[in-house]
Amino acid sequence: MNSLITEFIDYLNSQRGLALNTLESYGRDLRQYSDFLEQHDAGTLSDATRATVVTYLMHLQKQGKAAATIARRLAALRAFYQYLVREQRVDKDPTASLESPKLEKRLPKVLTVKEVEQLLRQPDQASPLGLRDRAMLELLYATGIRVSELISLNLGDVSLDLGYMRCVGKGAKERVVPVGSIAAKCMRDYLSEARGRIVSTPEERALFVNHHGRRLTRQGFWKIVKRYARDAKIGKESTPHTLRHSFATHLLENGADLRSVQEMLGHADISTTQIYTHVTKGRLKDVYARTHPRA
Repeated sequence: MNSLITEFIDYLNSQRGLALNTLESYGRDLRQYSDFLEQHDAGTLSDATRATVVTYLMHLQKQGKAAATIARRLAALRAFYQYLVREQRVDKDPTASLESPKLEKRLPKVLTVKEVEQLLRQPDQASPLGLRDRAMLELLYATGIRVSELISLNLGDVSLDLGYMRCVGKGAKERVVPVGSIAAKCMRDYLSEARGRIVSTPEERALFVNHHGRRLTRQGFWKIVKRYARDAKIGKESTPHTLRHSFATHLLENGADLRSVQEMLGHADISTTQIYTHVTKGRLKDVYARTHPRA
């Protein structure tokens, strides 16, 4: 089964262009399912029935797994079995008639404008790493991009003169997002005064690099945000995604329409932000300039 999981992950990587952390999540979930089949003498992939999968999901529930976690595990299994049926590796899909558990809709955790400003003031502007950190935090709040999109940025993806940034989101979908004037200034300071002192080789194309001079990792940036939130004495849970939620919330609070926010966030599913029409890039720039606190 491990070889089939590896084959499936390779397929997702080459054909669907999923993010690395998504691929890792799929692999981890499927290996845990494989371990369950082995430990509970539940047969092979070919033997699995609807009852087998239901038993597995009940096992997860007994372990105290959240509904969202169980839903994600089922989604991984469903995609895996669909692939195996299509490739004629198994005869049937035991997940075909199963419904995902209903998820409780939770309001996203956001920071106030004052708390965001406290967070953004924490990096030491006298050091190269402080200039880098301030630029990253400002860019994240200014654009609402995901942490995976932030660390994937290359030097040519940001046009500070035009006030736009190109990023590649989920499913390898590219979008263009406005960059506010304050974030643009911090980016210029980082590029002119700091990046050259941190980067390991002139050939490195990553926009943001770690203290070793190589592309910053997702985990590295999470630690940076956590540290500055602690230094700012922000009592709420603060992650890179908290800044993304804050970006969207603050825009809406200041009059931005949902369609513009949906476009900037790069939501593929219209139900996520209840968007029904496409918004042109020109209108996005206008909405952003009128509504974002730091535009």
